[in-house]
Amino acid sequence: MAVPVRGGRGGGGGGGSAFGGPGGLRGFFSYRVFISAMFSLLFLATVSVLFSSRRDSAPSEKGYVHHTILALNSDPLKTRLDLIYKQANDHVTLVNAYAAYARKLKLEISRQLRLFDDLAKNFSDLPMKPSYRASLFEPEGAVDEDVLRQFEKEVKDRVKFARLMIAESKENYDNQMKIQKLKDTIFAVHDSLIKAKKNGVVASSIAAKSIPKSLHCLAMRLVEERIAHPEKYRDDEPEPEFEDPSLYHYAIASDNVIAVSVVVNSVVKNAEEPWKHVFHIVTNRMLVAAMKVWFKMRPVQGGAHVEVKAVEDFSFLNSSYVPLLRQLESAKLQKPNFPNEADNANKDTSSVKSRNPSELSMLNHLRFYLPETYPKLHKVLYLDDDVVVQKDLTGMWNIDMAGKVNGAVETCFGSFHRYSHYLNFSHPLIKERFNPKSCAWAYGMNLFDLDAWRREKCTEEYHYWQNLNGDQTLWKSGTLPPGLITFYSSTKSLDKSWHVLGLGYNPSISMDEINHAAVIHYSGNMKPWLDVALNQYKNLWTKYVDNDMEFVQMCNFGL
Repeated sequence: MAVPVRGGRGGGGGGGSAFGGPGGLRGFFSYRVFISAMFSLLFLATVSVLFSSRRDSAPSEKGYVHHTILALNSDPLKTRLDLIYKQANDHVTLVNAYAAYARKLKLEISRQLRLFDDLAKNFSDLPMKPSYRASLFEPEGAVDEDVLRQFEKEVKDRVKFARLMIAESKENYDNQMKIQKLKDTIFAVHDSLIKAKKNGVVASSIAAKSIPKSLHCLAMRLVEERIAHPEKYRDDEPEPEFEDPSLYHYAIASDNVIAVSVVVNSVVKNAEEPWKHVFHIVTNRMLVAAMKVWFKMRPVQGGAHVEVKAVEDFSFLNSSYVPLLRQLESAKLQKPNFPNEADNANKDTSSVKSRNPSELSMLNHLRFYLPETYPKLHKVLYLDDDVVVQKDLTGMWNIDMAGKVNGAVETCFGSFHRYSHYLNFSHPLIKERFNPKSCAWAYGMNLFDLDAWRREKCTEEYHYWQNLNGDQTLWKSGTLPPGLITFYSSTKSLDKSWHVLGLGYNPSISMDEINHAAVIHYSGNMKPWLDVALNQYKNLWTKYVDNDMEFVQMCNFGL
């Protein structure tokens, strides 16, 4: 009987092959051949691509293969060396660029240029050292790690020094940065200057207009003394010397007791014949008693004569005769609508002075009425209360006035202190009558020929112009502008050694000039009796203060 085929196919035992017989073995070998064929084809495709890229880009193959080999056979120390060497070369290029730019600008910084050149040379020479060249830069040699570490340290030191030099030099070479920084500095300084000027003008104006506590104290003490002892301070009969034209007469208008006493003391102590000197002191009604008590308690030495009056005692000084008084009575000048001082000080510093009440007072304008005030005198030397006399002034009366009315020291130099500085030459009347380049002169010490004054009718001239200036369009308040107009063609120029000005604002006046001056003038806001006085000049004034007077000590002048 035949054996069933199905039973042999399904049997798992007997002598059956592991590959399932001849069919299984044949399948296995077919699989391996297939895999081998695939790898062969892949290899051939790769070789084909390589040869194809060689033909298309032959120049790049060498670098590609070289970098591929380096990547496969890289040495960490070699990579580190390359990075260090590249850093050094970068800084050499930067240093050379700054050195070249410095030479181009011709900067006078030879030391810095030398440092740049030396630093670049040090960078370049460093790899050429035998120890580094043999150990680090031989193509076939291995990199010595210790030598590499030393090389890296030297490179880093030079890099650090180069960066410091470049940081210091960068601002010098960066023109835009320098220009911007300069503009910022100029703007900041200009802004500070404006603020300082504004504050300075306001502060000095306040100081000039205020009455120090010591001055107020002195006046009160003197008035108190008169009230306590009225019998000691009765008015004396006028002395005949007050009207004697053969003597040397001085006119002083002030409301400052201590200042007037200094002027009188300085004149008398430097006079060769003090008994021939007569002082006509005019003050206001509030201080006339204090002024009289002072000169009663401290009589002038040497026999000099002192007359004290109040400006209100001169009955002709009324609003019907004096234009200024009429103007002061008007609402326009009584209640001026002035803007804030601090906001406008930088715009016009002279406007602050023009608002000083003393500039508008009759006491200050008394100088325009000397012939009427002293009708029997021929010559009068007018002194401000902020002057100190250092020499005998009798020589003033011997000066030939050549028919002029006013003897004064001129103050112009260059383009400064010309008439254009004080008068409004945009006004047609001023422009027509006066020369803007005419030289101005100073009040403070003025010799007035009263006979020439009367002949030239100077007071009428003053009235004419003061009436025209009711709205202050010709000049601002003050006495110098109308004085320049009134005595325009009738002023005799005196030698500058007679009168040195500026001790109240100018700290640069030479002591040689001061010592040779007959009269020194503390013109300006820094008066010698104020705390803001210039210290280098203060002792020239304080040495004439009567410190032995008990009220001066009690009122703590701090001189």
